[in-house]
Amino acid sequence: MPTHVTLIPGDGIGPGITDATVRILDAAGCDFIYDRQVAGLAGVSAVNDPMPEATLASIRRTRLALKGPLETPVGGGYRSVNVALRKTFDLYANVRPAKTVRPGGRYDNVDIVLIRENTEGLYIGIEHYVPIAGDPKAAAESVALITRAGSERIIRYAFEYAVSHKRKKVTLVHKANILKFSSGLFLDVGREIAKEYAGRVECDDRIIDACAMQLVMKPEIFDVIVTTNLFGDILSDEISGLVGGLGLAPGANIGAGAALFEAVHGTAPDIAGKGVANPGALVLAACMMLDHLGDNERAGRIRNALTKVIREGKTLTRDLGGTANTDQFTDAIIAAL
Repeated sequence: MPTHVTLIPGDGIGPGITDATVRILDAAGCDFIYDRQVAGLAGVSAVNDPMPEATLASIRRTRLALKGPLETPVGGGYRSVNVALRKTFDLYANVRPAKTVRPGGRYDNVDIVLIRENTEGLYIGIEHYVPIAGDPKAAAESVALITRAGSERIIRYAFEYAVSHKRKKVTLVHKANILKFSSGLFLDVGREIAKEYAGRVECDDRIIDACAMQLVMKPEIFDVIVTTNLFGDILSDEISGLVGGLGLAPGANIGAGAALFEAVHGTAPDIAGKGVANPGALVLAACMMLDHLGDNERAGRIRNALTKVIREGKTLTRDLGGTANTDQFTDAIIAAL
């Protein structure tokens, strides 16, 4: 039976890399029926809504979405649609793998999976201005909300991920030395859960600043990292940098009722519409979607084809050091299949 997928091409380079990804999935024999929807700036342009109800209804129906990058205004304008989608569908687990694909970089054999709590912390959006002496914006206050329930489900997800993917260690990342209540609760819950997996999965913990330093000095000591929302946002981009940047960085957002897979880079407006963007991140996100559906064979074939093309170095987009356009790079991957 075909699988129904909500397809959100997104903004900027999104439509171009989405079309390339669909071509590769089709070439691999994937049986998907796509429901194309808009969000972000494309949603505003189409129906004056960055998160149209039709898009939400589609995700509720399919419970599965593949999404390109969405434009978020800096400062004013509408809030991040990415954050709103995670809240709307309670996509509490953000999964960001970083694995060495390109040889000859600064690091070899990096293989880290970062699991980030997606719905709490500073990104929950509880903030306000504090008026002082007639100045209505004299100070701004943001609240970081960490709950026991939220900590338990993301940390347990990380340990279950480690077990199911035959990973050896989970590292809890926190700032409990300073944020003794919020980060302290996260760390306490993590240590409690770690006891349940003793003998199956190792567990250690790192303070966030020390973890950031050790990632660039000794990335091989990390396996699965689990942390809170803001720290995870920062570290996930850092680990992408270890393997060459966001051009090959996929992400998954998993909840009980839906799963959304995305390229985590931006919309790259400087090259939008020029047909030169690298679709690799969205292709790898589609592979994560296939894994989620239990189609590991096709996911593996596509990953191997992408890796082969990159390591051969003959047909690469500009960000990977080549001169190929999006279609040429896509054709090379399809040929490698």
